[in-house]
Amino acid sequence: MDKRVKFDFEIYFTNGGSVKGEDFRLDIAGHDISDKELADYVVADLRLLMVGEAKILNKEILTEAHKRKPINEKSGETVFVDLSHTITSGLVTYKGLPAPLICDYLSREDSKQYYAHGTTFQIGKIEMVTNTGTYIDCPFHRFENGKDISEIGLERFADLDGVVIRVPYTASQAITVEHVKNHEIRNRAVLLHTGWDEHWNTPRYYEGHPYVTREAAEFLRDADVKLVGIDSHNIDDTRDLLRPVHTTLLGAEILIVEHLCNLYTVPDEGFTFSAIPPKFKGVGTFPVRAMAKIR
Repeated sequence: MDKRVKFDFEIYFTNGGSVKGEDFRLDIAGHDISDKELADYVVADLRLLMVGEAKILNKEILTEAHKRKPINEKSGETVFVDLSHTITSGLVTYKGLPAPLICDYLSREDSKQYYAHGTTFQIGKIEMVTNTGTYIDCPFHRFENGKDISEIGLERFADLDGVVIRVPYTASQAITVEHVKNHEIRNRAVLLHTGWDEHWNTPRYYEGHPYVTREAAEFLRDADVKLVGIDSHNIDDTRDLLRPVHTTLLGAEILIVEHLCNLYTVPDEGFTFSAIPPKFKGVGTFPVRAMAKIR
């Protein structure tokens, strides 16, 4: 059944004054709509500026035929996809490195002595190596004089045009030049989907993982890609102690993101990629909340 919403509104401006409306009716998708969605729609539709408090009053959902496209219809909206693993206390990301410790520095129970009755806070404490969870590598990770995280501009971490190249680990352990050829990769974040993330947090994850070859890394470098990500344990073949892929890419200031996940949910093209770490000085690697924004 078609649904409509009837409501009054009061909108107040941060520089003084207000505007009010009564008995507005709008078509909606579904059986309900939140006050915030209604307020946001009214502000946007009336092109109001300097808006402060917005009140929706006397809201009523009616069963009436639609007269136009529902204001909260979801088709065509931007979709965000989380491509990062959850970091938990005791999680092993890289075999041989210590797992993170996540605990209370100040627990809610202990905080009671500092605040009024019924008011509590928690302050957490984290001890970990920087190679934990889904993380980004900057040049300083490999090179003593390379740029650390604090020296990389935000434009290098966020809203990069992305492309997914799919090389199932069941078909090939090595990602070669042949795999990365014939794709639109220049000035893009190249995300390598192998499916290896299905072994995350299991003993299998650390052994026989997919990796990029030296030649493929050189091809990506020469094509001026901005970032290379992979859903595997390491972008290099860990049997090669020279780590040629890290050396090649980070030497060209091409960022690396390892331990991605959920790339199967991202289209081959038509999205942007972001992986933003905190602004630490003297650190070349740090966990990120990696995401794809699908347009």
